[in-house]
Amino acid sequence: MLRKDIFGGSQQSDNTDQNNRINSGTEINGDLTSDSNIILDGEVNGNVSCAGRVIVGASGKINGNLVCVNAEIEGAMEGQVIVENLLALRSTARIKGDIQTMKLHIEEGAFFEGACVMRAGVSTQKLDAEATEAAFDE
Repeated sequence: MLRKDIFGGSQQSDNTDQNNRINSGTEINGDLTSDSNIILDGEVNGNVSCAGRVIVGASGKINGNLVCVNAEIEGAMEGQVIVENLLALRSTARIKGDIQTMKLHIEEGAFFEGACVMRAGVSTQKLDAEATEAAFDE
């Protein structure tokens, strides 16, 4: 996978002014890795790993896995989607694959086929197994 092997390492925010733009009509065959935001209106046939925000425009398409901090999808995606924070599926989004995210926003008309796992943010607190078990026994 990547993205510092699923959210390890130093987290970067997606507030950077740097954007990588892949325009409509551009096709990338291979994995794409970036520390800056990605705006995708073309097609990527491979995995996408980003330490910032990924925007897949209405004409954009990813045939592979996506791992990033935040994502907004208007186009098509076939593969696993792992988003550290917020995943927004716009009304034109078409996703085939499983989703893992902390926050999910789905507009009416968006389509996704697969499983969705909503998880809490990465916490530095560890739960005591006995305390957790006792809480479920009550």
